[in-house]
Amino acid sequence: MAGTQHTNPKSDIQIAQEAKKRPIMELAKEKLGIAPENLEPYGHYKAKVSMDYIKSLQSRPNGKLILVSAISPTPAGEGKTTTTVGLTDALNHIGKKAMLCLREPSLGPSFGMKGGAAGGGFAQVVPMEDINLHFTGDFHAIGAAHNLLSALIDNHIYWGNALGIDGRRVAWRRAIDMNDRSLREIVSSLGGVANGFPREDGFDITVASEVMAIFCLAKDLEDLKTRLGNIIVAYTRERKPVRASELKAHGSMTVLLKDALSPNLVQTLEGTPAFIHGGPFANIAHGCNSVLATTTALKLADYVVTEAGFGADLGGEKFIDIKCRKTGLMPDAVVLVATIRALKMHGGVKKEDLKTENLKALEAGMSNLQRHVENVQKFGLVPVISINRFSADTDAEIALVKSACAKLGVEAVMADHWAEGGKGAADVARAVVKVIDEGKSQMKLLYPDEMPLLEKIRTIAKEIYRAKDIAVDKSVRDQLASFEAMGFGNVPVCIAKTQYSFSTNPDAKGAPSDHIVTVREVRLSAGAGFVVAVCGDIMTMPGLPKTPAANSIDVAADGKIVGLF
Repeated sequence: MAGTQHTNPKSDIQIAQEAKKRPIMELAKEKLGIAPENLEPYGHYKAKVSMDYIKSLQSRPNGKLILVSAISPTPAGEGKTTTTVGLTDALNHIGKKAMLCLREPSLGPSFGMKGGAAGGGFAQVVPMEDINLHFTGDFHAIGAAHNLLSALIDNHIYWGNALGIDGRRVAWRRAIDMNDRSLREIVSSLGGVANGFPREDGFDITVASEVMAIFCLAKDLEDLKTRLGNIIVAYTRERKPVRASELKAHGSMTVLLKDALSPNLVQTLEGTPAFIHGGPFANIAHGCNSVLATTTALKLADYVVTEAGFGADLGGEKFIDIKCRKTGLMPDAVVLVATIRALKMHGGVKKEDLKTENLKALEAGMSNLQRHVENVQKFGLVPVISINRFSADTDAEIALVKSACAKLGVEAVMADHWAEGGKGAADVARAVVKVIDEGKSQMKLLYPDEMPLLEKIRTIAKEIYRAKDIAVDKSVRDQLASFEAMGFGNVPVCIAKTQYSFSTNPDAKGAPSDHIVTVREVRLSAGAGFVVAVCGDIMTMPGLPKTPAANSIDVAADGKIVGLF
């Protein structure tokens, strides 16, 4: 059926529901050598890998790590997750032992803009509906742990406030795994004495929670508990930080997260093993799946494909400067995903006109891809360009992209995994293996630990976003200085910024330069070990669009879910 996908396409959910899935215990034994007693099954097709088993793997050598990132996203679509799935299937197709690591989707975008995030066409992870909805309950556990801490803060203040928390300086907000703009800024504890002391509060989406960041960076249960204890939740009137451990919150938070911490094992349509675990957004957090999933996969397979969210200026930069810095991981190759449609949008074409050949706009839009290539090379890594095939792409457009990439000294390969599964991305797989075998990637970090926090933000803005400079109010500078005085000067920075542009203006397509990046706010994530810099108008609690995906998601009389892509 894949051969007719371009002429008579099936929906993602139809393909997923028609797929013949293998029982996960059987697949794990055959493909990864994991015995059933080392798995905790969640039904027939999902399982968690036990922490004891993960510990037993530590003496094994690591496989090769492939990072998939992309150009700056557009409404035309790039297909980064689809490519991550298709490439892994393709590596197995050409005879390699490969598995993939993805983030878990958040309910916010699933019911908001996207309607699902498990790949697409014949390059998907399944069971797709489960993955996009409650999956194994990890996000609920993270939200519960986060809000337990919120409850304990207000409860502590209510019962006498022995730690002297200043209600005006509570830094810990609440969290919910849904886009809900009405919760961004709220007043809590109204209704009189029995309900506590009223104060300003607000919600972030769960994927922006520091608990999510900690969850994805923790090496094991003990590390998780320590990091949770280090969360700074508030300050006293004397500006002394108050940690979660002082509220005796970290033990019970760890209990809520204990089962969630084990990576989730599922499969692709072609029966390739996949870890899907953790899910911070790359535009407001660090945008990578859990360290535990990635490091475990590297012990189980010769090639591990993982993705970092949005463009390489966001997810890619954070993967290297945060995740790799903290773990010692190093990608052996980088795949940059682009579509001809998206490149034309970067060249000024409206979405409704994308099916018409437009070489001039395509050439102009190539500036975005070029910038991402240069950025990847700055990190000492060798990129392969994967052009995700769309039905309307013309031969002349394909030739232009290939020629432009050749001039940049990188290989651009057409991939049709959406229509053909792993077979359709075999050329990309071969190109990636060739880059790895040549061994030219020598990863280097963008900035040293000892660089002052403000200069780290400026370095990212200038080097990666090509900004002229950053604009920082005195209050933000003072905040950064206080973080340094508290001993957090050596941590990396995590930029929260629009994903749609190198600038903070989401409408500035292509490769804008010499713009100013305004740093609106900075937050210390002491448990995760980084400082978040909120830039431009980005929100850590997104809103829903005028017509949310939720409007078309439903369940039929036979129990089948419809509308998820």
